Amino acid sequence: MTELNQQEIIARINKLRQEKNAVILAHNYQLGEVQDIADYVGDSLGLSIKAKDVACDVIVFCGVKFMAETAKILSPDKTVLLPVEAGCPMADMANAEELRKFKRQHPGAVAVAYVNSTAEVKTEVDICCTSANAAEVVASIPEDKEVIFLPDRNLGANVSRRLGRKLILWPGFCPTHMRISKEMIEQRKREFPDAAVMIHPECPPETVETADAALSTGGMLKFARETAAKQIIVATEVGIIHRLKKENPDKLFIPVSEQAICPFMKLIELHDVLR
Repeated sequence: MTELNQQEIIARINKLRQEKNAVILAHNYQLGEVQDIADYVGDSLGLSIKAKDVACDVIVFCGVKFMAETAKILSPDKTVLLPVEAGCPMADMANAEELRKFKRQHPGAVAVAYVNSTAEVKTEVDICCTSANAAEVVASIPEDKEVIFLPDRNLGANVSRRLGRKLILWPGFCPTHMRISKEMIEQRKREFPDAAVMIHPECPPETVETADAALSTGGMLKFARETAAKQIIVATEVGIIHRLKKENPDKLFIPVSEQAICPFMKLIELHDVLR
């Protein structure tokens, strides 16, 4: 398969997609060529919900393992294929056994898991949330209840600040977003003083404070469409810029850092989708 040229690979993928009644999903951080072959591009939960509602037999999920697990949970009767066994470092920072021990140390606490967690961790919590609705989910829990938030301590800390509510934070984090610093954003602001800044809430709180808007990837796409700003500093994984440029050709998107790359999100290539 690696001897085929790109157009031949795309033609074979399209043929197999029809023959097998398959839908191809690609996360916003995937390589541009993978996003372009997908039927749907989006965030992890949104893609899984979309696949549930599509009349297909096979779901090819171009993302990391927990995303494919979520798709299987929502579509148990469909075959879910993960082209490459790509993990998520943050999701892998929590497992069910450790969580059970942690819960015993905090009896009566409500456990909230970010959807960026493994299926086994999801089975041990009371409720799941996304980066877009994390604050609303936590706010729905009675004030007299302690809340354990996992696996991302940064998202949890940003929710805690927004709500003015103390949370028990699991010590996990996204390595890619953790590297995005306040200094990086301040440097970009000096270079592009008229640019708006949008940031992912998996970044540390002191970094998030420097941005105009803290948003999920879906929220970033909406913000980019609606803002009057013609220049936008993007403080998240650089893969999303491919889609941002396609949808907003009249705007300039500036990565906060060219090194804001998740290597696991870049493992899947076109020949992997074909295989």
